[in-house]
Amino acid sequence: MQSQQTPIRAAVTGRRGMSSAAQEEMATTVIYFTINGRPEQAEFPVDCPAPDVKDLFRSAAEAGPHDILKLYNPKGNIVNISPQLPPNTPQSSYKLEVVAADCNSDPLGTELAVALGFDLSSMEKRLQSLEKKILIEAGETPTIVHEMKRQVESFREKLESVEHLSWLGLFKELSDATHKPSPFYHKRTLRKTREECEHVRDKFLKMSTLEVSEEVRQYLKTPTFDNWQWEDAEIMVLLQVMYVDLDFISTFNIELEVLQQFLYEVYRRYNNIPFHNFKHCFCVTQMMYGLIWLTDLRSKMESIDLLTLLTSAVCHDLDHTGYNNAYQINARTELALRYNDISPLENHHCAVAFEILEKNENNIFRNMTTDQYKRIREGIIRCVLATDMTRHNEILNKFKSILSVFDFGNKDHREVLMMILIKVSDISNEARPMDVAEPWLDCLLQEFFNQSDMEKLEGLPVSPFMDRDKVTKPSSQTGFIRFVLLPLFMELANLFPCLEQHIIDPVRKALDYYTEMEKALERENLNRAQIDKTGKPKEPSSSDSKAPDTQTEAGSSLKPTAV
Repeated sequence: MQSQQTPIRAAVTGRRGMSSAAQEEMATTVIYFTINGRPEQAEFPVDCPAPDVKDLFRSAAEAGPHDILKLYNPKGNIVNISPQLPPNTPQSSYKLEVVAADCNSDPLGTELAVALGFDLSSMEKRLQSLEKKILIEAGETPTIVHEMKRQVESFREKLESVEHLSWLGLFKELSDATHKPSPFYHKRTLRKTREECEHVRDKFLKMSTLEVSEEVRQYLKTPTFDNWQWEDAEIMVLLQVMYVDLDFISTFNIELEVLQQFLYEVYRRYNNIPFHNFKHCFCVTQMMYGLIWLTDLRSKMESIDLLTLLTSAVCHDLDHTGYNNAYQINARTELALRYNDISPLENHHCAVAFEILEKNENNIFRNMTTDQYKRIREGIIRCVLATDMTRHNEILNKFKSILSVFDFGNKDHREVLMMILIKVSDISNEARPMDVAEPWLDCLLQEFFNQSDMEKLEGLPVSPFMDRDKVTKPSSQTGFIRFVLLPLFMELANLFPCLEQHIIDPVRKALDYYTEMEKALERENLNRAQIDKTGKPKEPSSSDSKAPDTQTEAGSSLKPTAV
């Protein structure tokens, strides 16, 4: 076990051969944290590779190679474990937690360990920690360690070749792939590579048996969930948790292996684009999951309708290429021709979803009756097609017309509500904290600007709200929030008043923030014009002090994204 006086340190590639004085001069970062209430500190060079930093914390937690670790700052927010981790003091320690761990150890092995008075799993993790410590201190793995590994491997093979001893399970694969897909989607190919998919799939399957902590399970039910601190394989574990915790596995006899294969195929069919990617799929699904719990829909609607809602959210943007319906129609793309200019993208998303489900090994609905499957297919198509924003007023007006007499026992009423729920989930970034919503806004504008650039190159009509020469962050948000988002959210809150504090209040603050930001931008432009004209800046007025402070107001408001 490490102590606070003897910090764990990361080895640095390329340090061999350097003098001790030169090594001492290398800049290092010291991080103070606790694990299970035990104070620890980690020290690593500022240029230490990210996988080495993660392994350092994994070693401190004595975690398995596929366990999921999260680091919390003093405010309780998850921070990324990386070389850029801000240094801290013992008084502002981070908290390291294993939020998902392998609890499916061999019961026979457990009984043997108890009988002999030790824990095999704990010893295994301890040996892994010691091996890393030797590597750090010696700079390389000693020859004797390689020889010991060879002998252990030979002994393992002998044990496994004997039928009555192979159950001991004395070997466990401890290797952990270090390749990690880049988060910068615009620098990657549109389609995921085979290597990228297989890497994430292997990681997901190794994590799929982990037991996610109750704290994370509860956090997953809230609109404040931060998607940016979770890798794609971990996100797939969380999606699996949603299906399990809503009792879909037992209610509809969904085999876990089939669900995992379905989630992998969904991941594979989301493209490497800035906004409409797999992480967006997760955010929409997570918001839908949160709404189901916040509004207690489990007591108001049938499980098959909830399964329809969650799966619709998972599939709602499958194979999106980053160009909206207006572009598809104006450019006369294959999708526009195939679907006769009628919601070409949404029709395509549905088609891809059922193409995935058509394969028996992916079909999470394969144990349903014919009537159940027909109902869920119709529901998914209805929900996904409802995400076409050209139908926004039609769907919202229909919901408003039945709101005063809404009846959960009425099939038509439920179907309209389901369309409203997926629409709210689809544009829900604005209901999230600023540090979650702001990166999504940047991703969205990047995708928008890419489309408008293409429209200009191809001589097509340019969407005004996508033109990088005309759009600013605040101008893209104020009208959208005021005339599209708030009216939609408020109507849903009329049916479920409990949503007021969860999604209405944050969005109102976002509108105030962007309105003030827009005014500040206008004042700045006037000031520049004044300087160009007279050579003197405009004298500041008392109203100028109302400009939003990005360090204060922004911290308690949200940055919404546009449709």
